[in-house]
Amino acid sequence: MELAERLIMNSRSHADFELLDHKTCRSICDAVGERLQQSLRPETSLTSQLQHLLDELRRREEDSLH
Repeated sequence: MELAERLIMNSRSHADFELLDHKTCRSICDAVGERLQQSLRPETSLTSQLQHLLDELRRREEDSLH
C-alpha cells in the first residue's frame, strides 16, 4: 500500500473516531470491559496490592463521573 493510501485511511479512521461522542465511547469501552471480565475470569484470587489498585481505579472513575 502506498503512503498516500495509508494516510487517507488513517485520516478516515481518525475522522470516524471523532464522530463518536463521549457517551458512545464510554458505552463501547464499558461493554468491551465487561466481555473481557467474563472471558478472562481469574482462576485465583488477586494479590492484595493488585486488589487495592483496582479498588482505587474504580473509586477514581466513580469520582470523575460525579
